[in-house]
Amino acid sequence: MRYPASEKLEIIRIVEQSHLPAKRTLDGLGIARRTFYRWYDRYREGGPEALEDRPSAPSRVWNRIEDDIRGQIIEMALEQTELSPRELAVRFTDEKRYFVSEATVYRLLKAHDLITSPAYVVIKAAEAFHTQTTRPNEMWQTDFTYFKIIGWGWMYLSTVLDDYSRYIIAWRLCSTMCASDVTDSLDLALAASGCDSATVLHKPRLLSDNGPSTSRASWRNISRPRR
Repeated sequence: MRYPASEKLEIIRIVEQSHLPAKRTLDGLGIARRTFYRWYDRYREGGPEALEDRPSAPSRVWNRIEDDIRGQIIEMALEQTELSPRELAVRFTDEKRYFVSEATVYRLLKAHDLITSPAYVVIKAAEAFHTQTTRPNEMWQTDFTYFKIIGWGWMYLSTVLDDYSRYIIAWRLCSTMCASDVTDSLDLALAASGCDSATVLHKPRLLSDNGPSTSRASWRNISRPRR
């Protein structure tokens, strides 16, 4: 199925602003991830205009705006830096009575290096983790999984997973999601793995998503191994 450029742009905005992972958002929209990231690469390189299906033969530019209009758009962009290309196109059309598209404004601003970084950036997953582990207890991963019990409320599963073996060393079912829940899970993992009393050269590293509950204070609360 072919999507027009406007729908591709809207899908990109939905994924950028969604609080869900990109995969779940795309599954809900029925869009393949490979297709979406191809669109996203073209959008990041050339803006909304690059989302248009590329014709087999070059077309003649018949609606190129005049240099005076281009200068007015740049002037408005410099005066109202908080406006996005879409908002700037609408504002210019309303005030100057001269229609310009969002794609035209984006292309013009990009040519003058006036495009700011987006508030939301879609990050592609790498083929492999950049730091490979070589033995158990070299790096642990912690995270919370949400469970909503109908008619009751939320429960949170705190887990500690060994990156090398992919084995869950310790887990706790919690009614809250705070730093103390993480430290309790880590204490269980230390006891289960023997790292609380073993003589080791290097303590395990801790990998988390830097959420509010997995703060740096959690790692500081781990007792040092005995020498």
